[in-house]
Amino acid sequence: MPKHTEHAFEAAIEAGLTRSGGYESRNASAFDEVLVLFPDDVTAFLRDSQPAKWRALEKLLGQKTTSTVLDSLSKELELKGTLHVLRHGFKCYGKTFRMAWFRPNTTMNPEAAESYAKNRLTITRQVAFTSVMKKGDGKNRRCVIDVTLAVNGIPVVTAELKNPLTRQRASHAISQYRDERDGRDLLFSFKKRALVHFAVDPDEAWMTTRLASKETTFLPFNRGNNHGAGNPPVEGNWKTHYLWDEVLQADSLLEILQRFIHLEVKEKRVNTDKGTRTVRKETMIFPRYHQLDAVRKLVGHAKANGAGRNYLIQHSAGSGKSNSIAWLSHRLASLHDVRDEKVFHSVIVVTDRRVLDQQLQATIYQFEHKTGVVEKIDEDTRQLARALSRGTPIVITTIQKFPFISQALSTLEKKGSGVKIDTEGSALRLLSMRRTHPRAEKPRTLSRAC
Repeated sequence: MPKHTEHAFEAAIEAGLTRSGGYESRNASAFDEVLVLFPDDVTAFLRDSQPAKWRALEKLLGQKTTSTVLDSLSKELELKGTLHVLRHGFKCYGKTFRMAWFRPNTTMNPEAAESYAKNRLTITRQVAFTSVMKKGDGKNRRCVIDVTLAVNGIPVVTAELKNPLTRQRASHAISQYRDERDGRDLLFSFKKRALVHFAVDPDEAWMTTRLASKETTFLPFNRGNNHGAGNPPVEGNWKTHYLWDEVLQADSLLEILQRFIHLEVKEKRVNTDKGTRTVRKETMIFPRYHQLDAVRKLVGHAKANGAGRNYLIQHSAGSGKSNSIAWLSHRLASLHDVRDEKVFHSVIVVTDRRVLDQQLQATIYQFEHKTGVVEKIDEDTRQLARALSRGTPIVITTIQKFPFISQALSTLEKKGSGVKIDTEGSALRLLSMRRTHPRAEKPRTLSRAC
């Protein structure tokens, strides 16, 4: 069993991520607390992955190239945020630079695979900066973060670690984030730098995507233990080892940034003394462990075994069914098997919640950044037939329209595979159809979400 000291815990996470997790270590001095970036990694990534664009800028700007690029990147992060910049890049003197390369859906493009391999994920211990928070003597507090993870020089994850044997637990890390970390600091500023913050001890992990002092809300990021809270014991390792051995590994984190995390926007109209106004609330959604686990297990099984299987995912109330449906639908719609052939022709979502279509469209638009990926069926069989014949990736309808679904699928089944997702009570059920009729099988339970 590893030694239970905070230093050893921190070192174990670093070792796990650097030895087999696809990360490199960085010294805390590599962090620029003004830019709140790791500038050497930013410029090295751009030079390595987009050399022609970098050389063109050098011809134009000369010695000012690096400072100009970092300034343009900082402005784009301030304006559009980390997630947008990682997915869509930033502009500098008319040239669009990518700040991350994501794994392609197929292996048919070797250049895409080469670009993906050029990502630089780093772990830095004890990153320090001067906070806007004041100490008792009126001077600014010096803030030191246990672990900071960055993608191509942009911080995306922070973590505070605690040790129960020194009477410190994850709850103390949560208090530390609430009382001693300020959301006005750029590293913690909502959307603009780190996207998620973890409070971790050897037994439990918690996370938040927004620091708001006493109003900060942390959610459990645990695997569950015997249908209850917490994590099961692991022989010879910490209970929370899955966080760095699985979730935060380079390929996993990049997939989360590409296919899972998204900005949820809700608007409502309220009456005030000055009239009616619209209140906008933004929430950065990071998948909880049970959601990530369920989607990945189902996608992995469908990739290996193809269409024609029945699955059951049990979700309790308030555990994120809608997001699980959105992530799963989007992933299945682009899923290819080991032969680089598409597994499903279209994904059909059958739901009893009428607002899900808007949520699905908004969520998936952030991943695809294009319209037409999701179509709502609210008319008749012909509308569904048109959507499927056009190859619309995701089709959504309500349970009231299910007769249209059955009728259309019976005539269109020969065109390809379809998938139906049905929410009913506390269970989310996914069934699939394929060209040939497989032997009936009982639903396979892949995950139980608490």
